[in-house]
Amino acid sequence: MSASSRRILYIDDEPGLRRLVQRDLERHGYRVVTAADGPTGVALAAEGGFDAICLDHYMPGQDGLDTLVELRRLPDQPPIIYVTGSDEGRIAVAALRAGAADYVIKEVGGDFLLLLRSAIESAIEREALRRAHDAAEAAVREARDRAEELANQRAMLLREVNHRVSNSLQLIASLTRLQEGSVQDPAARDALAAMRNRIAAVAQVHRRLYTSDDVRSVALHDYLFGLVEEIGRSVGGRVITLEAEAVEVPTDRAVSLGVIVTELVTNALKYAYPAGQEGPITVRLEKREDHGLLVVQDEGVGATAHSPAAGTGLGRRIVESLTQSVGGAVEQSAGPGGTEVSIRFALA
Repeated sequence: MSASSRRILYIDDEPGLRRLVQRDLERHGYRVVTAADGPTGVALAAEGGFDAICLDHYMPGQDGLDTLVELRRLPDQPPIIYVTGSDEGRIAVAALRAGAADYVIKEVGGDFLLLLRSAIESAIEREALRRAHDAAEAAVREARDRAEELANQRAMLLREVNHRVSNSLQLIASLTRLQEGSVQDPAARDALAAMRNRIAAVAQVHRRLYTSDDVRSVALHDYLFGLVEEIGRSVGGRVITLEAEAVEVPTDRAVSLGVIVTELVTNALKYAYPAGQEGPITVRLEKREDHGLLVVQDEGVGATAHSPAAGTGLGRRIVESLTQSVGGAVEQSAGPGGTEVSIRFALA
C-alpha cells in the first residue's frame, strides 16, 4: 500500500499543530482528517476507513487516555499512535498498556514530524502483518475444522456401511441355517454349517466396527470373545474357553484371524472327541514383542484341520491361505494328550 492510499486521523486540540501535521503528512502522500477533541475523533473513527489514528494526550474535557479507551471499543479499529510531552514517559507507558500501537514524544522544533511518520509507517506495517497472520491462522483453523468434519462424516458413513454389511451377513447366515434344516445329506449339512460359521465370523467384525469410534482397527480379544460364544451357541451350547490378552489389529487382519479361529474351533468340535462325547476346547490369544499368537487346543484324539482325515481338507486350505495373508505361520502338534494348532501372525 502506497502512502497516497493511506488515510490518517489526527486528533489534537491545538489548531496550529493540527495544521502543521496535516501539511507535513499530506506533503508525503497521506490523506489526513483532523479532529479537535476526543468525542469528535471517536465519531470520525467510528465511520471507518482509516489506516492509523494519531492521538494527543492533553485535550480539554476528555483526555487522550479516555479517548483511547473509546477508540479501542470500536470494531476493527486501526493502530493508534499516542502523542505525549517530553517528560511524560509514565503516560506513554499507560497508553501502551491501554492498547496504543506506539507513542511519539511531541517536541516543537525537534524531529517530531519525522518520528511521527516513522511511527505511522511501522504501526501500519505491523498491523498488516498481524492481520495476515490472523487470516492465515483462521484459514488453518477452518481447514482443520473442515478436515475433522469430513473425518467424522467418513467415520459415520463407514459405521453405517458396516452396520448394513453386518445385517446382510446375518441374513445370509440365517438363510443358510434354514437351508441346513431342509438338507438330508449329512455332508451337505456340515458344509452349510461350516459356511454359516464363516459368515458369522465376518459379520462379528462388522458388528464391532459399526459400534466403534475407530473403524481402522479391532480389539481382537473382544472380537474373539463374541465369536467363540456364537460358535458355541450354534452347536448346542458347547462351552469354548477363551484366554485372551488385549491385542489391537487392523480390521482386515481381524477378519482373517476370525475365520481362522472359526475353522479350527469348528474342526475341533467335529473331530477331536469321539461321537457322543464332549471335552474342553481352548482358544488362547497372546501378545509377544513383535507378533501375536493364536492357539486352538483340545484334549481329544481326533483329526484336525491339518490332517488328511479331516473331511475334504477345505478348512485346512482356508487356514493356510489366511495365515499367509496375515504374515504368519502355522504350527501343529498332536499326541495322546490332544491337539494344538498355533497361528503366529504379524500385529501391523
